[in-house]
Amino acid sequence: MNECSSFEMFKKFSQEEVTAQNQVKASVQRKIRQSVAEEYPELEPVLDDILPKKSPVIVAKCQNHVNLILVNNVPLFFNVRDDPTVMKKLQVDRGAIKFVLAGANIMCPGLTSPGGGLDESVAAEAPVAIMAEGKQHALAIGFTKMSALDIKNINKGIGVDNMHYLNDGLWKTQQLN
Repeated sequence: MNECSSFEMFKKFSQEEVTAQNQVKASVQRKIRQSVAEEYPELEPVLDDILPKKSPVIVAKCQNHVNLILVNNVPLFFNVRDDPTVMKKLQVDRGAIKFVLAGANIMCPGLTSPGGGLDESVAAEAPVAIMAEGKQHALAIGFTKMSALDIKNINKGIGVDNMHYLNDGLWKTQQLN
């Protein structure tokens, strides 16, 4: 197994991280479309543009149990293999934004202070989208180090390991060949 944890994988992502690529069958492609539609209902009106039914969809298996979903060799989505959970959202305050965008982990006080936000149903080691106070879209994806209730009650230390953030190596990867 790679020495790099999955939380650090996309910070310096390269094509060498990909261990296999396979074009998926139509039935798997439909399941991917359905999962994307359920996870991101706002994309439904443009889902045919993002995942055209006639275009081949490729799943690139990467180290650390990560899959990339590619259309026309462009990575559009990723998931952690064998992780059936739906991604919940946590929110950081404005002061945390620049640190998260630099690859820093998300500290508990950034989630519990005014401007932060917790979904108290989130368990430890759960995948979460990191939203930012005053912003519409997620700025990072991570895994909780502790439950949201523990983040709230302990309120110190790392609450979420930052796995992927805007402008990291995966974000900058335009195509996998």
